[in-house]
Amino acid sequence: MPSRDEAVSAVETIVRYIEGKEGVLREGISRTPLRVVDSYDEMFSGYVGDSKEILESTFNAEGYDGMVLLRDIEFHSTCEHHLQPFSGRAHIAYIPVEKIAGISKLARLLDLHSKQLQNQERITKGIADDLEKHLRPLGCAVIIEAQHGCMRCRGVQKQNAVMTTSAMRGVFFDRDEARSELMQLIRSAPLQG
Repeated sequence: MPSRDEAVSAVETIVRYIEGKEGVLREGISRTPLRVVDSYDEMFSGYVGDSKEILESTFNAEGYDGMVLLRDIEFHSTCEHHLQPFSGRAHIAYIPVEKIAGISKLARLLDLHSKQLQNQERITKGIADDLEKHLRPLGCAVIIEAQHGCMRCRGVQKQNAVMTTSAMRGVFFDRDEARSELMQLIRSAPLQG
């Protein structure tokens, strides 16, 4: 694995390429390579940690058999194809059998998957896979809506395009009424607070 110094040097090379200059970096960007590597440590923190750790601390469902939905969870990720940002919101739902997870765990699971070089489809599928594996619910659903920098600032330059991906498992895949209830809850009015 490259060292931190090598990463800083690589970013400096990219900055020099962008500026089209050799020699000492000008004052405004002289510390940019270090700042970029610092920001990468935070932006790509999803490579450290795993879903089992996040979802191992659960609670007894105590007979609760309704839907659990955490909606409108904001996230930011980086497209693995162009290193452009994409961001949006996710809706994560499951119907417990024996175990429920703390709500912060669902947001942390989203962060684990989104804070990597990614594509939206893999984030969606990965979260659903983890819920199925660790919680063993009657069903789970993940819907993600995002705007992609690679669509907005380069290529086709479509400023308002929103990509939606979904993964439906168990009763959310098999039963129309479960999907219908999920969509109704996602569309319900936001809390006023």
